[in-house]
Amino acid sequence: MASLSEQIPNRHVQRWVHDCAEKCSPASVRVLDGSPDEKQQLLAEAVANKVLIPLNRQKWPGCYLHRSHPQDVARTEHCTFICTPEKREAGPTNNWLDDRHAYAMLEAHFQGCMKGKTMFVVPFIMGPAGSPLAKVGIQLTDSIYVAISMGIMTRMGRQTWDQLGSTDDFTRCLHSVGDCDPKRRYICHFPHDNTIWSYGSNYGGNALLGKKCLALRIASFLGRKQGWMAEHMLLVGATNPQGETTYVTGAFPSACGKTNFAMMVPPADYRKAGWKISTVGDDIVWMYVNQRDGRLWAINPEAGYFGVVPGTSEKTNPNAMTAIRHDTIFTNVALLPDGDVWWEGKGDPPKECLDWRGEKWTPGCGRPAAHPNSRFTVSMWNNPILDPKADDPVGVPVSGIIFGGRRSDTIPLCVQSFNWSHGVYLGATLSSETTAAATGQVGVVRRDPMAMRPFCGYNMGDYFRHWLDMRKRLVDPPRIFLVNWFRKNEKGQYLWPGFGENLRVLEWMIGRCRGRASARETALGWSPTANDLNLGGLDLDAETWQRLQAVNAKEMQQELASQQELYDQLGDDMPRELVWQRELTAAAI
Repeated sequence: MASLSEQIPNRHVQRWVHDCAEKCSPASVRVLDGSPDEKQQLLAEAVANKVLIPLNRQKWPGCYLHRSHPQDVARTEHCTFICTPEKREAGPTNNWLDDRHAYAMLEAHFQGCMKGKTMFVVPFIMGPAGSPLAKVGIQLTDSIYVAISMGIMTRMGRQTWDQLGSTDDFTRCLHSVGDCDPKRRYICHFPHDNTIWSYGSNYGGNALLGKKCLALRIASFLGRKQGWMAEHMLLVGATNPQGETTYVTGAFPSACGKTNFAMMVPPADYRKAGWKISTVGDDIVWMYVNQRDGRLWAINPEAGYFGVVPGTSEKTNPNAMTAIRHDTIFTNVALLPDGDVWWEGKGDPPKECLDWRGEKWTPGCGRPAAHPNSRFTVSMWNNPILDPKADDPVGVPVSGIIFGGRRSDTIPLCVQSFNWSHGVYLGATLSSETTAAATGQVGVVRRDPMAMRPFCGYNMGDYFRHWLDMRKRLVDPPRIFLVNWFRKNEKGQYLWPGFGENLRVLEWMIGRCRGRASARETALGWSPTANDLNLGGLDLDAETWQRLQAVNAKEMQQELASQQELYDQLGDDMPRELVWQRELTAAAI
């Protein structure tokens, strides 16, 4: 076997890997090359070691099941830290550790943590190779599950060395599963050092360090410094019957329908007319000002999808079902006796199966078969509606930015901001009812600015300022919208059908971006009337439409009062423009 120096052509990476190996004391060090043969070897090893369970080859070719440690099934935000010399840099919405203290503490955890194990060296690129925004990362991990998953989620392998060249401009990602004890779990980001250390978890959001850790927390810090943006957003193209494609981004907190929107199937009448949706990305975008036209352009830094499984079905997301039909890793779903898998929302429940813990399950036993945050990990190339420009190094132009949360009341179906500053205010005060994607109580309304609260790698007030300052660099900024697909009536029933029918709202937003759709002014922004949307074929009467779009003064006063908590939390770091926007909204209610 070739030596490490022969397998790792960059001397800076060589030195770093050597230092980490001395610290962690692995039995062996294995540098991955990203080849198909290597992937098959890793899968076979994972099966032999009972890390992965092969599924029915006729029903799920190339697919596997992985079961997490019962205490390691979601992002653990209270164990996630921004580590800087000064606390103000992290801001009040992040957990902070002094960087020197964090290094010293973690050194003790990593010392000898890989004894008897293999240290996998995972070289990867976030973003299309050759893109002006592409970033190189090197992850060291003792988890074969993580090594395989990183091969799906990133552009992993030999091409990394070409992108990196002889420089030391790479994110240093060190990870060990440890014993998965939440009391000894740390996901630490050192933005000034371009470094991530994660210990004590094997869950995707905590362990696949190219994803939330690099592509959002570290990248958002780098973006502010370098003049671009890293956002927790989907990126889709919508092509109308005339062949005109418009690209929009959308920020939605986890488990709020983001993947469904990114893989939307148009309603039958829209398909017949010739409308098409294409996916560039489902979770993260990096945006920059293209000097050629002065507009905002975007790329998807990822190469795969790490989606929530429950609720995914042929009815809700047929494109996702097609994508996961082969070469997919399922995490924490139920296993049937014949090697099939099941999750809540997929269809009729089986008579019996093994639940996500591997325990016998039957309908009516009182617990879910699949974990509420069970996941699929699959290559973006499996997506049947992948956009032709998904791997374009330049990216695509962004015409619209959508913010949306899960609110059962208060927030209307859709509004457009009056201007960029007002749009930043709508995004900054975005709120959503919490879901199972993060540990903690479910169903509580939480303020989640730009859906970035768990992912912003620096002070949120400075993050808002960066958003406001981006306007000065743009010749023609994207239009900004606020949506809420989840408004309910007094019986708890959703007022809007959602899923593919959201294209009816998207069509109006595209019309607004291109200056050919009308709207009326409301206290919250420009709002469509029932005549401005194509509602043909929907069982939606005038009363329901009014309730969807209603702005209730009492509810909005409560909403504005609730926003004060965020404003107080940020204090003097809250930009004055956003203080004024809130006051203008209060005056208009």
